[in-house]
Amino acid sequence: MRFADLAGKRVAVWGFGREGHAALAALQLRLPGRPVTLFCNEAEAPYGHAAHPAVHVVTEAPGAAALSNYDVVIKSPGIGAYRAEILDAQHNGTHFTSGTALWFAENPDARVIAVTGTKGKSTVSALVAHLLRSLGRRVALAGNIGLPLLELLDPPVSPDWWVVELSSFQTREAGSLAVALVNNIHEEHLDWHGTRERYVADKLALAGRARTLVANACQDELVARTSAHGDRRLFGDARGWHVDGEAIACGDARVFDLEKSPLPGAHNALNACAALAVIEAAGEDAVAAASAIGSFRPLPHRLQALGVRDGIDYVDDSIATTPQATLEALASLRGRPVSVLVGGHDRGLDWHAFADAVRCEPPHAIVTMGANGARIAALLRETGGAYALSSAATLADAFALARAATARGGVVLLSPGAPSFDQFKDYAERGCAFARLAGFDPAAIGRIEGLGIA
Repeated sequence: MRFADLAGKRVAVWGFGREGHAALAALQLRLPGRPVTLFCNEAEAPYGHAAHPAVHVVTEAPGAAALSNYDVVIKSPGIGAYRAEILDAQHNGTHFTSGTALWFAENPDARVIAVTGTKGKSTVSALVAHLLRSLGRRVALAGNIGLPLLELLDPPVSPDWWVVELSSFQTREAGSLAVALVNNIHEEHLDWHGTRERYVADKLALAGRARTLVANACQDELVARTSAHGDRRLFGDARGWHVDGEAIACGDARVFDLEKSPLPGAHNALNACAALAVIEAAGEDAVAAASAIGSFRPLPHRLQALGVRDGIDYVDDSIATTPQATLEALASLRGRPVSVLVGGHDRGLDWHAFADAVRCEPPHAIVTMGANGARIAALLRETGGAYALSSAATLADAFALARAATARGGVVLLSPGAPSFDQFKDYAERGCAFARLAGFDPAAIGRIEGLGIA
């Protein structure tokens, strides 16, 4: 469905975060004066009817009856696709689409590299764009990484490549892809998808859109479930791009010395392998691009070293929204006394593997917080471990406990293993709040470089 197909139809936009802003702006650009209803909450509604006479603002959550009054609803990604009111409205004839789907429909000939995965997708997306630009390519970096595709709807000059990060909420909305990367799959977003099986199926829907698929050889399930793809490339094993000791190698050739990488941790070394495998799958010179890993600037809130205050290091890993991601953050700081803050919005994820891991390799201290903090703390008390354990309701209180538990030379790590929605609008706001509590300027550390077209 393209914007032209919306002419003469009853249209609503549901959600008014950045994706909703982009959808409404694109509608007003492509179909000026076209009446549209905006469903948003009171906090999101920034204007009155007089300023936008064609926009009817409704600040009550729509039910099935309200949604059924529209031919097309452009839904923001965070609104679950399997909600009862949506299924009922679809049964009544309402078509649901998204900014992602509309952009792909408007750009059928774009050369797109799409990146998804439970962890690392933003870092890999940004790294792919950086490496392609190092080869002299004009690249657009957009999507779930922080720039809605519809904000780049009509670029004055078409990029050579579009690098698009897609969350599991968006993967079924993609159109034709030159290359798709599935970086990894772990349990996440069960509140949106309903079941783990549906989450995995939604992620892997991306494979069917791609001419060439790149997948992580280190995950048996992912390898098995993508085996039928006609052109699949694997990274993480000795035949392709992989980590060989302290280097990144392609087959038998050692290509990049990891001592030169600005990305900490073994998981980021594998992320770099993923990016190089994608470059190669796109037909570009990955070996020539590899040296540019050294000039990549890591993204904010992803194991970001904020600095030292009173002898204590502060590390912001607010992007960590699964227990597995928190374990990888702890592994990257192995050998140092770490006080880690965990907890947030409760999606019902299983923390037993985390509890077992920290019992075997205990950090200095664990402070639980947020909506699922009490549940995590109860499990940790039950399983036991040689670490100090405390709990707080808010990030501010948890930070105070972690700082008090940490001596000079130690690390206070924010790696929650859970989303932020119980206290913050997103992980970035949570990370900026952590930086502020630690005495750093959030504005100086929170910008993602490379978004847009360059």
